[in-house]
Amino acid sequence: MRAKCRHIVSLFLAVFLLLSCAACGSKQVQPEDTGDKDQYMTEPVPEGKPDPVEPQDTTVDTTVTHTCTFSISCETILDNMDKCVENKKFLVPEDGIVFPATEVEFSEGESVFDVLQRVCQDNAIHMESNWTPMYNSAYVEGINNLYEFDVGSLSGWMYSVNGWYPNYGCSRYRLKDGDVVEWRYTCDLGYDLGSGMGG
Repeated sequence: MRAKCRHIVSLFLAVFLLLSCAACGSKQVQPEDTGDKDQYMTEPVPEGKPDPVEPQDTTVDTTVTHTCTFSISCETILDNMDKCVENKKFLVPEDGIVFPATEVEFSEGESVFDVLQRVCQDNAIHMESNWTPMYNSAYVEGINNLYEFDVGSLSGWMYSVNGWYPNYGCSRYRLKDGDVVEWRYTCDLGYDLGSGMGG
């Protein structure tokens, strides 16, 4: 009887493993109701703006370097200190500038996120992010210990390149020589930055 039970359990496990492995090679299917969005839920990119580049398809060439102007600011908080979490107020610089506009080097193929990581590390600026597979990009939760929602339910970090707030994640934006990158804290989903959730 014991041998028969062991045989049934082994058979069950074998069938379970076969079914599990059958799904391993299957392609991710995009939900049908996403409209014009790509597989990472990105709306169509406005005409004349760069398309996103997938991190897994990018090669960084460290033998070719470029420069960009990079800055980090939370100036919008200065007009919203009444909404700021009490124990975070001391983190807001007097002028709102976390990292002033500075020319920084980057390698061919690097993304906005790559440069943000390096700038923060090189300048001892706290930065926390997490990888979001649905958007195939890192999501920046906090810079300088100032996090999303620290200044209300519509607050958090946004980035712009050459004055445009891309509608896709910072890991998918490949930099070009001479780009101007700004990381800015919004207290109103980007409307206080002249954006409004990308655009």
